[in-house]
Amino acid sequence: MSQYGDVRNLIIQLVDEAVSHQLIDQEDRVYAANRLLDRLQLDFDPMAIQSSGTDSPVRSIPQLLQELADDAVNRGILDDLADLRDILQADLMNIFLDKPSVINHHFHRLFVHSPEQATDWFYQISQSSNYIQTAQIAKNIVYRAPTQYGSLDITINLSKPEKNPRDIAAARQVRSSGYPACQLCVENEGYAGRIGYAARANHRMIRLTLTGEPWYFQYSPYSYYPEHCIILAEQHRDMVVNRLTFDRLLEFITLFPHYFAGSNADLPIVGGSILTHDHYQGGRYELPMSRARESQVFNLDHYPDVHAVVLHWPMSVIRLRGKRPDQLADAADRILDFWRGYSDEACQILAQTDGVPHNTITPIARRRGQDYELDLVLRNNRQSDEHPLGIFHPHEDVHHIKKENIGLIEVMGLAVLPARLLTELDRVERFLLGETVTVAEYHQVWADSLRADHPTVGSVAEARQLVRQGVARIFERVLADAGVYKKDEAGIAGMNRLIDQIRKR
Repeated sequence: MSQYGDVRNLIIQLVDEAVSHQLIDQEDRVYAANRLLDRLQLDFDPMAIQSSGTDSPVRSIPQLLQELADDAVNRGILDDLADLRDILQADLMNIFLDKPSVINHHFHRLFVHSPEQATDWFYQISQSSNYIQTAQIAKNIVYRAPTQYGSLDITINLSKPEKNPRDIAAARQVRSSGYPACQLCVENEGYAGRIGYAARANHRMIRLTLTGEPWYFQYSPYSYYPEHCIILAEQHRDMVVNRLTFDRLLEFITLFPHYFAGSNADLPIVGGSILTHDHYQGGRYELPMSRARESQVFNLDHYPDVHAVVLHWPMSVIRLRGKRPDQLADAADRILDFWRGYSDEACQILAQTDGVPHNTITPIARRRGQDYELDLVLRNNRQSDEHPLGIFHPHEDVHHIKKENIGLIEVMGLAVLPARLLTELDRVERFLLGETVTVAEYHQVWADSLRADHPTVGSVAEARQLVRQGVARIFERVLADAGVYKKDEAGIAGMNRLIDQIRKR
């Protein structure tokens, strides 16, 4: 017996939910129940699996999986470790999923009629199968706050569960097999997982061809925005931004015009968290940078049909727009090639130091009706004694909010902030209300500044609003720190010098 009631009812409800979410058909019920019984080391009549027909409370698939994992722990067939629980839950959901070939055939049949219908179906499957961790994602704190550059999106990321000491100790005892080579590799599809490595039994990928080579399309299990997807190369190879990158991003949004797609930069500090596997990210969401207004228009002498602008954005962004993706890719490639070798010492920009390159680009592609857009965010990863983590990286005085690399998602105006801030910011709010609380030392200067500006805070709602707006202002500063040309007189002059050179290319 489960502490939540008869384990039989949990299994019946899980089968019911699988039918309801169209993961299986009615005639698959007995088969699915038998597979669940075997995996859970249970034995009772599967013919009783017709429908729950009980007064048991309705549970979601994530809730049912959690309770079945709890029951397995209680019966001693599973050690109480988070990774082993995840492995069991992914394996249970894999019972209801078709093989990758069947998933792909159905996706591409839908794609012929409507790319949007195809992604809608695959997104729903990825959620229903618990590959996308909907219950965990729902815990995230998400809000939008106004700044001088428009509204920024703020997320305090609570979706990835923290490891307890037992999990950490167990992971240290496991020697890595080196397979799969990384978390993005194709070999993750259906991989059971192990202690210290994510469970992927219920993982499925869609096969694509981009620039004539095999690529794969999947959703992020811990989505930061709607339909957050990952596009990855079949070959395990380092990330690089080059002409093929622009071609692939533009080809992807030709296939899926309702999505955007972008790449992290390909250098340390300014790149993403995974630089060892060539991949892009995309999704069906308008991130704040896509709404940024134009601050400067200029012509490209060799590309009269390409509309070029500088964006009013805390980072340094050139946007190219046109109807022909090949022209945009050509123009972007010329700009990238020039930028990689460009130095402007007055703005602390050096193209290389002792042969080590510093300049690269974070590119983002999207469609607006019949037009294509390609945003080129200028990046430089130089370090100095004053800024050892990066001259164009969040500076030390804002590390109490954001210290990590500024990757593609942050570049576009969505702050992904650490879970520690949930309790830390609550204490700052209470501090503003005059309560006797201990604020984290690294927040104290900021908290004192907020209280000096707002000496009388009358309600919890007001305190929360002030703190959230304060976080957004700091994130705006974070982006400005990462911008190679600042929005001051020297930075504007430097950007103009660059544009004068680029327009002739």
